[in-house]
Amino acid sequence: MKKTDRADRQAGEREIARARVAANAANAPLDAVIAPFLDQPGALLPILHAVQAAFGYVDDAAVPVIADRLNLSRADVHGVLTFYHDFRRKPAGRHVLKLCSAEACQSMGANALIAQATERLATPMHSTRGDGAVTLEPIYCLGLCSAAPAAMLDGQIVGRLTPARLDTLIDGIAA
Repeated sequence: MKKTDRADRQAGEREIARARVAANAANAPLDAVIAPFLDQPGALLPILHAVQAAFGYVDDAAVPVIADRLNLSRADVHGVLTFYHDFRRKPAGRHVLKLCSAEACQSMGANALIAQATERLATPMHSTRGDGAVTLEPIYCLGLCSAAPAAMLDGQIVGRLTPARLDTLIDGIAA
């Protein structure tokens, strides 16, 4: 092997090593979240929940890292991530308003409340308002059927929602 070939090969190997170190450094915060779950069977769901709890959402860049650490395909991780509606793939607003759209709530006027919320917030369902103040999402049963229609604001359940109560909630979060 010529001296220049060997030098080129060594330079290439050093470049690959630098790229690996940089990738590992960039993934360090994610790896810290993932590490406690790696020895558990069925670790994917707990890892996705932990990543969302730590960062507020599961970034698309996390999918290949999680897949690699669990020896799964990216498609496997993506499939689970997109199947469950509670996983976010983008940051949420400062407030999250979830309006129940299950049958019991629909029968008690939830559809009108959803229309009211989308109009008042100028935001369609499944999205975050442009100023980042509010994310508006449907939820398919809060288990509060006897107090329908129901909503959840920042993790707090609100039952017997009326147009006036919804306006009050929106006034408190949309500023």
